Amino acid sequence: MQAANKTFMAVWISLISNLFLTGLKIFVGFLFKSQVLIADGIHNAGDVVASFAALTSTRISKKPADEDHPYGHGKAEVLASAVVALILALAAVLMIVKSIEAFFSPAEEASLIALSAAVISLVWKQVLYVYCIRVGRVENSKSLMATAYDHLADVYASAAACAGIGLALIGDHYDIPFTKYGDPIAGLVVSYFVLKLAYKMGRESVDVLMEKNISQEQLDQIHQIVKRAEHVKRIDRIRARELGNYIIVDVRVSIPSEMTVQQGHDVSKAIRNSIKSEVNYVEEVLVHINPWYQGDTREEK
Repeated sequence: MQAANKTFMAVWISLISNLFLTGLKIFVGFLFKSQVLIADGIHNAGDVVASFAALTSTRISKKPADEDHPYGHGKAEVLASAVVALILALAAVLMIVKSIEAFFSPAEEASLIALSAAVISLVWKQVLYVYCIRVGRVENSKSLMATAYDHLADVYASAAACAGIGLALIGDHYDIPFTKYGDPIAGLVVSYFVLKLAYKMGRESVDVLMEKNISQEQLDQIHQIVKRAEHVKRIDRIRARELGNYIIVDVRVSIPSEMTVQQGHDVSKAIRNSIKSEVNYVEEVLVHINPWYQGDTREEK
């Protein structure tokens, strides 16, 4: 319950912060005609939607398994992560369009107030990223980590906005024509980082939804645990998949054929308990027992 409260608190803080920063950036951006600040504000508006998705999915994912969802609701967080990735990608495309449009219009005069808004966003988002990524990793919350990476994308965006507006201010002061377009140039730089991040998050979400195996390091750890289990003569198969914030493991092993059903059950129980106690985030272990006969030379998988 305490872990869930930490996750909810992090999501709520992100949501309230995004609402405030969205209003700040869009208001200041339109007031002083800063393309990169407007684009960053639109990006933040997408973050508001993403935070709502994270909040909803976190609540759903914590629900216990039921008759319709016997494996739980963990993939709700993965779906939310995919939504965040899509929002990021759309926001990046919009920023690209707006930045390119700015090159075909007279350069707007840069403002110190716009620069201040970008600096506030930069510092605020860096703090939010560190906070959310720590809680997300501890709780293994996919949606919260996606929200953290979204904050990180905002850090890049705000840093580029600071650089672009600062460059435009220099251009205005020293009458340097090219630097006056620092604002839309920064918008293009921001778009690159946001698109890159969206691709990474989207790919990770698709991998989980397509039930890709967990990392080789984790599989090797499980293999070693099963290998040292008493009476196990051969490991026939080990598979594992993520369901949002937890892992389900499927193990097939061979034990001596003369062992009783009760003995086989005890071996399964020992394997299950060892894996759940030694491998992080494992929620369920399915152990299938095969008979092993003397002289069986089939290789271990």
